[in-house]
Amino acid sequence: MLVHLIKPLKRTTVSYVTRPLMLAPTEVVVRAQWTRPAIDLGYTQIAPGDMLDEYFYADEWFNVFTWFTKNGRLRGWYCNVTRPAIIRAGSITSVDLELDLFVSANRQVLTRLDIDEFEVRGYQQTEPDTYRAGYAALEALEARASRGAAPFDRTELL
Repeated sequence: MLVHLIKPLKRTTVSYVTRPLMLAPTEVVVRAQWTRPAIDLGYTQIAPGDMLDEYFYADEWFNVFTWFTKNGRLRGWYCNVTRPAIIRAGSITSVDLELDLFVSANRQVLTRLDIDEFEVRGYQQTEPDTYRAGYAALEALEARASRGAAPFDRTELL
């Protein structure tokens, strides 16, 4: 399945091939492998061979990547606040709103990321519904993670 992550602020689209794990009308779970060089993000790192089980929703304003080392150890969850995904046969398109959340593997540390990038987009003035939906999605992700609701209940590869 082909995934297109659109990042309007950065004027880029990242496209990559994934393996479907679960397909439903409003939710898709796919697996991707990190093939790029290692990156130290400060709060965690990503390395070649890491596996990401990626959850996309047609009825939610976010996606969630459950992130494992190549040896299957859970690194945590990376969450993007997005417009609802466009799910088609063979492809997923996700438009990033630049607001993110990282959840540690033990779910004790929730780190909001890129709030400044979200604010600079000017949604509060130009698209107030999108602005409210973005922060509501972030709060919903934090609540799910805190109580260990799906997909934050996953600690092993499927």
